Amino acid sequence: MLALAPFTSPPDSEAQLLAQAQRLAGYTLGELAAIAGLPVPLNLKRDKGWTGVLLELWLGASAGSKPEQDFAALGVELKTIPVDNFGRPLETTFVCVAPLTGNSGVVWETSHVRHKLKRVLWIPIEGAREIPVADRRVGSPLLWSPNEAEEQQLRLDWEELMDLIVLGQVTRITARHGEVLQLRPKAANSKALTEAIGEHGETILTLPRGFYLKKNFTGALLARHFLLSPY
Repeated sequence: MLALAPFTSPPDSEAQLLAQAQRLAGYTLGELAAIAGLPVPLNLKRDKGWTGVLLELWLGASAGSKPEQDFAALGVELKTIPVDNFGRPLETTFVCVAPLTGNSGVVWETSHVRHKLKRVLWIPIEGAREIPVADRRVGSPLLWSPNEAEEQQLRLDWEELMDLIVLGQVTRITARHGEVLQLRPKAANSKALTEAIGEHGETILTLPRGFYLKKNFTGALLARHFLLSPY
């Protein structure tokens, strides 16, 4: 344990980032938190981002809350993903906040979703509820970029969802829209409202929305790369 220490500065290369992530595999969140001096929450219901913060610290992430990749110099985004005992995702994966106004002329190629997903360091984490947070182990990392088929799936869903936003249908969008990418409310409480376009082009107030990857997409991704049973 003493030979392991968090990065004090961002990694210089993908190889260095991946090597450090591989060193974390097998450690528990409690062990990593103890070395880093972070308290471990009893559960993650109110601290959903805690695991990501812990691993960002260990890997030297630079972005913080900025709207860029976690490892901006490398163009790599970090995504932790809680999995069950079979390596299957337990929840959807947040990508980024969705823009609800000012979307004239926006295209997939320059979208924030594509920017965030063009290169991702996935780190599976044991996520079964019966395992205390401190005892959950870190899995082997995966550096991933969408292949042609995955990018096409993401693009089609993004275009469908953005069309609905632009046409003033944001309040009619449900989590069932999209095959692999969904749009759903993202707010700490119902009072955190933001502007959007209404059905008649008027400005309305609604809950902020976020783009999320569905479990069928991340499940297939993990299954393919880790040779798991099909999701």
